Amino acid sequence: MAQGKRISTDIGGDTLQAIKAMGAAAKQARIDAGEGQATAAARLGVHVQTIARIEAGEPGVAIGHVLGLLALYGIGTALRPPADRSGP
Repeated sequence: MAQGKRISTDIGGDTLQAIKAMGAAAKQARIDAGEGQATAAARLGVHVQTIARIEAGEPGVAIGHVLGLLALYGIGTALRPPADRSGP
């Protein structure tokens, strides 16, 4: 990650995979809409590098930017509780 805050890999592999999956979904939706990264960036009000970082699945991108990009292309998200809530 060239810039931005570093995210600890302690957040877990499943979470990192989910971030990558969101980026891939956003990229595919953008491509399906026939738009380039510059257009997506202008629509979202961010730099084109932010779009590239989201689509690459970088975990340090602001969540608002990620969710905003997904929403631009009609992709919703839903929260779900962890499978094991027993805790320590």
